[in-house]
Amino acid sequence: MNKLLRIAITGPESTGKSMLTEELADHYHTVWVPEYAREYIDRLDRPYNQDDILEIAKGQIRNENLFAGKANRILFCDTELIVTKIWSEVKYGICDPWILEGIGKNKYDLFLLCNTDLPWEADPQREHPHMREKLFELYRKELADRGFPYDIVSGIGPDRLKNAIRFVEKVILPDYE
Repeated sequence: MNKLLRIAITGPESTGKSMLTEELADHYHTVWVPEYAREYIDRLDRPYNQDDILEIAKGQIRNENLFAGKANRILFCDTELIVTKIWSEVKYGICDPWILEGIGKNKYDLFLLCNTDLPWEADPQREHPHMREKLFELYRKELADRGFPYDIVSGIGPDRLKNAIRFVEKVILPDYE
């Protein structure tokens, strides 16, 4: 039996993570893990706080583990714990140790870091339209400093998906041979 490959789609707000994750899952005929933060915040009847970010991180991992059992050789994850780390540090200046520890424990075969070349789309849950390049650099640095395998996905429309597929193929081809 082949190992389940885990691929995380990460990056700043409004860089097409959710759409790309869904398109990749469709292309590879598998399931994808939605961004738990959206669901969680939509259910709140108050503004989120720092404790909520920890609950979101735990929910994201819980869902990832649940969806892993339904995946067809590849599991695409719309965000991961680096997202909650950077979010918490930017918003509150600190990050819960559970999240920091989890980043090292939850392994991915590839991170697809979404570039900021897409136009900003306003959304009630998005907070930093003028910080995307700075946030992108925080993500890039985090991935590089940890030695995690990553590629930067750029392109508009179908080109973005095509570029992402090219990176995924480099990881999965040895698994399919």
